Amino acid sequence: MGNLYATGVQHIGIPTNNMNSTIEFYESLGFTIAYETVLEKESCRVCFFKLGSLCIEAYENHRAIMKPGAIDHITIDTSDVEAAFEFARGKGLKLVNTEIQSIPEFWANGIRFFMIEGPNCELIEICQIL
Repeated sequence: MGNLYATGVQHIGIPTNNMNSTIEFYESLGFTIAYETVLEKESCRVCFFKLGSLCIEAYENHRAIMKPGAIDHITIDTSDVEAAFEFARGKGLKLVNTEIQSIPEFWANGIRFFMIEGPNCELIEICQIL
């Protein structure tokens, strides 16, 4: 894939309209909550569920389409988001974000990320946990 400084799949993002039922469902499958927060500005509750090496991010945005194909994005972990962004721009990939984004509320020290769009309109997030 070139060099996005990728270290693996970080998580799969799924929107939800009801976080409580989402928590109940994933816990019934054996997942545990690895991290939970609320993005105050967006009034969006976010949970990261872990089962072995699989991590699923659910976020309560009240806009989930509630039909097959509802996965919003796949996230690739990166060790250097700036270099990955320059690589993506240099390769002419379709950037969804014109600059690197950040969410300081996630995990202990925040995240920095950007999105690209694949050939099938799939969203790929390139993310560095700080």
